[in-house]
Parts: sequence; structure tokens; C-alpha cells
Amino acid sequence: QGQVVESGGGLVQPGGSLRLSCVASGISFGTYAIEWYRRAPGKQREWVGTIASTDFTNYAESGKGRFTISRDNSKNTAYLQMNNLQPEDTATYFCSAHVAMDIYWGQGTQVTVAS
Repeated sequence: QGQVVESGGGLVQPGGSLRLSCVASGISFGTYAIEWYRRAPGKQREWVGTIASTDFTNYAESGKGRFTISRDNSKNTAYLQMNNLQPEDTATYFCSAHVAMDIYWGQGTQVTVAS
């Protein structure tokens, strides 16, 4: 049974940076696309960005120029590097691993941006 677990969240001041990790187990990680989502209090889940199995990346407008997604298949891990964080980035961040109809979601990691 596959599983993904996020980590790396925390409290950061505006303008700061965080790197989130998404560690997978029980799947052939290199064949899966990894997507990052976030859900702010009182709001719907929002797509943040994707890294394909080919390493192609795509980002939501809200994160372009600030967020970078990468992956290390040797560690079964994907990363979301977030720079110049702002209060509006406060949310629970989730990763998902998917290929075809097979998808796994993590439990999320909280990111709070406040001074």
C-alpha cells in the first residue's frame, strides 16, 4: 500500500522561506507525478504546482517566481521550496502522488506566515 507523508511546515515571518518535503513509500516513485496543493482556513483547496515523472514542472500563478518543485527519485522524495512567503500563503499544504487512476494523498503540513 502506497503512502506519502509531508513535512517541513512551520511558522515563518513574511519574506521568509520554507522547504516542504513529500516522502513516498510503497510505490514506484519515479513513475508518479507529484502535485502540491494547499487549503487556507475557510477556503477551498488550491493547486500549487506539479512535477511530472519527466521532471517537467508547472505552477499556479500565485507561486510563480517564488515556489520551486523538485524531486529526488533516489530518496522517493519531492520538495516544495517556497521563498518570499506572505501571510496569504498561510495554509495546510498537501502533496499527492498519482499515475493513471492510482493516487495517494498525505495528511498535510501546516505553514503559517506571520510576523
